Amino acid sequence: MKIALIIFGIIIVLFVIVQLFALNSQRNIETYSYRVIKKYDLFEIRSYEATLFTSVQLSGNKYKDASGKGFSILAGYIFGGNDRKEKIAMTSPVAMSLEDSMTMMFMVPKKFNKATLPQPDQSQIEFLEEPAKTVAAITFGGWATDDKIEVYKQKLITALAAAGIKHTNHFSLLGYNAPYEVLNRKNEVIVELEASVRDK
Repeated sequence: MKIALIIFGIIIVLFVIVQLFALNSQRNIETYSYRVIKKYDLFEIRSYEATLFTSVQLSGNKYKDASGKGFSILAGYIFGGNDRKEKIAMTSPVAMSLEDSMTMMFMVPKKFNKATLPQPDQSQIEFLEEPAKTVAAITFGGWATDDKIEVYKQKLITALAAAGIKHTNHFSLLGYNAPYEVLNRKNEVIVELEASVRDK
């Protein structure tokens, strides 16, 4: 019994250390910056500037099936899977398009551009320039699942309709936490707004 309590105590201490490390790491990660235009009860309208991403297109439209594979491919690139064997800093959030063919994207640190980025070892990785855009975003906690993503997507659609805000069908999931982070997990479903809304 005593040995079991000691092992349990060690596990708890290690868990706390990992979570504190994760929390501290989040403070130092470069993020996909935006400007809040207007806040509503369930969502907010944001403006993002044009930003460069590394991306990989994945078959299928299920988050559960595609997310692990996409993360593994892009993480391999930034951890040295490139022609210079160069490590590139992780950024936040990880973005994934919610379409029939999903695309996962890691934001490129601002010190790089297309000309200065090392070339990936894997041919399916592409550099994608996301244009400036205005989006509506709804936030939820915990672990992202296909069911939870769909629930919040529908909540966002309903809230936008109630507010009379027109949107496109370009939805994405933003995930802000590393896989080993358990506490204070944050995810967002965003959708690009129609040009008539953006130009107001």
